[in-house]
Amino acid sequence: MKPRSEPRVEICPARLDPVFSPRPWGARSLAPFFPEMSNLAEPVGEAWMTGNECRFANGPFAGARLGDAWFMMPPEWTGTRIDRTGGFPLLVKFIFAAEKLSVQVHPDDRYASRHEAAAGGRGKTEMWYAVRADPGAEVLLGMKSEVTLDEFKRAIADGTAEHCLERVELRPDEAVFVSAGSAHTIGAGFVLCEVQQQSDLTYRVYDYNRRDAQGRARELHIDKALDVMRFGKQTCGRLEPVRVERDGVSESYFVACKYFATERWEVPHFAHCTSSQEHFDVLIVLEGTGSIHWGGGSKRAEYAPAHVWLIPAALGEYEVVPDARTSVLRTYVPGDLAKLRHDLIAGGMSESAAASLLRW
Repeated sequence: MKPRSEPRVEICPARLDPVFSPRPWGARSLAPFFPEMSNLAEPVGEAWMTGNECRFANGPFAGARLGDAWFMMPPEWTGTRIDRTGGFPLLVKFIFAAEKLSVQVHPDDRYASRHEAAAGGRGKTEMWYAVRADPGAEVLLGMKSEVTLDEFKRAIADGTAEHCLERVELRPDEAVFVSAGSAHTIGAGFVLCEVQQQSDLTYRVYDYNRRDAQGRARELHIDKALDVMRFGKQTCGRLEPVRVERDGVSESYFVACKYFATERWEVPHFAHCTSSQEHFDVLIVLEGTGSIHWGGGSKRAEYAPAHVWLIPAALGEYEVVPDARTSVLRTYVPGDLAKLRHDLIAGGMSESAAASLLRW
């Protein structure tokens, strides 16, 4: 008797539905990205697009939560080089900042594994891409080089912690890298797309004395924050993308670290794409409508702004066909950065340009 073979799981682009998180600094309307989220009773600050609680809208895992489906996915979906033991590795969010966020910091993997095992034990390195930004809107990112630990402690006590951080004005389509250990906050007037490790570990040191409806202040985590915060030379900052024109598509490469690599595609007419066997991709539609075609053009799915699509590793060739000019972020877990550098150079990027993207 022949052994029974496992049933083949359909390979197709799969869209995830968002999960929305109230935040005191958030917005009461998320239109036009989420037009149904208008005139909200309480401010919403974050739309989690690849959180563990997000459910698939289509495909073989339709209705399932990403955190559950991840462990059922075959390598044709996840890729051959992805470690599935720690859960889905990438968290994509849209952040709607109507007011300043708290002054905060995130731990790295080493600290999180020792002190935050109950919360998943995973650190948090991230990047922010400005989808929208009011004129003059700023983020505060990284400690000023002259600020010492004792000076920062005094600044926390007297309510001037934000003055110790570097100010970075961000315009639409610009991005910054926020390495673990970098003190930061996001100013008012932004819609950001955040790409990060799948972690929600945040240590707040100052929250502008805000109170909730019951008069309670949000918890601060000063001791842990000071344990992980980087002083002196910083590893965060503004990203200078490397731009490449290829087959009528403008590609802007922002950053690559061991946790994620992110690029933007500007697609005026048509984009021919090929998935990697080594990893899945996540496509984040920033603007434009159209359809994704696969299966030799025999299958298609419609996309719209704020859609997030998981592209299986074994999908193979597919096409992005706009009805209107489309802007997409592509992000993925690159695995071997040395191999990625080699591939970028082999694809025509200069050695210096490829080196500028990598955060080892």
